[in-house]
Amino acid sequence: MGRNCADCGDWCPCSQFSSNQWRKGEGSSRCKSCVYAYTYNCGECGRSFSDNNQLKMHQQTHRPRNVACPVCGEARFRCGANAVQHLETGYCTGCRGADNARQQIYEFASRQRSLRGFIRDAPMLEYGGSTNYVPELPYECPNCNKAFRQLSQLMQHQEKHNNYRAISY
Repeated sequence: MGRNCADCGDWCPCSQFSSNQWRKGEGSSRCKSCVYAYTYNCGECGRSFSDNNQLKMHQQTHRPRNVACPVCGEARFRCGANAVQHLETGYCTGCRGADNARQQIYEFASRQRSLRGFIRDAPMLEYGGSTNYVPELPYECPNCNKAFRQLSQLMQHQEKHNNYRAISY
């Protein structure tokens, strides 16, 4: 039992098709040789990957580490999301613990006009001072309405929408 590959046109036994490809049916199935023939190569180092997502993740290693933490000033991060993540985890020497850092980031983001579109249920009026309250999922992607607990998660998610500079501090 077998069928012709939709890419190369060769007749192949069913063992040469993955179960997903086999279910596509005659005329749409691609043999394993054709499926795995597509590779994605890194332009920097030439390394090959089987899918584009793996290549994009790898390419982050080639970014320079020149983004500084806005609190302690350490310039060792590849992107703003990593610097914010450094704050949110509580490892920044300028913050006292992860909960305090999360509160400070939320208050900072709430005060920034450019970030208000990313705050879920942002208050229309501010009464001044700290409220010491951070909602469970305070941030939201304006493109797909997905909610996030941390600002760094939203910043990383924005890269999926190709909005590399949509959020900056």
